[in-house]
Amino acid sequence: MQFLGVFNKFEQYILSMSLIHICDHESYLNQRIRQQYNSGEDSIQTFENKGVNQYIIYLPSPHQTYEDITLEQGLTEGYNIEFKPIQEQNAFTRQIPQGGHFVVVMKQSKVDGDFAIAATGIFIRPMAIFSLDVIIDPNEEEYQSLVIKHSIIRNYPSNWETILRLFLNRQMAIHELPQLVKYVDRNYNLDFRPPSWDEYYTSSKSFLLV
Repeated sequence: MQFLGVFNKFEQYILSMSLIHICDHESYLNQRIRQQYNSGEDSIQTFENKGVNQYIIYLPSPHQTYEDITLEQGLTEGYNIEFKPIQEQNAFTRQIPQGGHFVVVMKQSKVDGDFAIAATGIFIRPMAIFSLDVIIDPNEEEYQSLVIKHSIIRNYPSNWETILRLFLNRQMAIHELPQLVKYVDRNYNLDFRPPSWDEYYTSSKSFLLV
């Protein structure tokens, strides 16, 4: 299996945009998931509460083209993200703190090229955060930690890093985390309007990572 690590600026923006899609229960992505699993309006929340689920995020080449949709349209609607409920929880999923969800990042190195694993990690919904291990050298087991915060949320608590660490170490439960995601989820904030890819990519001034 191939591995590709380290993200360029374009890929960083895709990761950040993907977090916007996943956090908003009314995004095109989550609407498609509801249709796919045909479980009613609360299907996403139901899956999230049952156990660990998997999000696969694909980082296409910036010059990749498709027959039926432009790259910009696909990134606006979250077509680069897959959601898979993990029906059978195993030893691996039990390593993820309760309430967290597994994330796999797949990276394309060239137009029409195959995708390879570039990172794995955890999505923590209440805090609207990806906590990733970027694969630098799989043979040497060399990884680089990467935390991606929601770029639209501006009021992360000053001690958010401590809170995140406590959760990842199972010293804080999911229900004890600050519910920052409610600011960027139209189930709770009807005034929230997610940006299109063009709006986000051209107007963003920084990429929030640690």
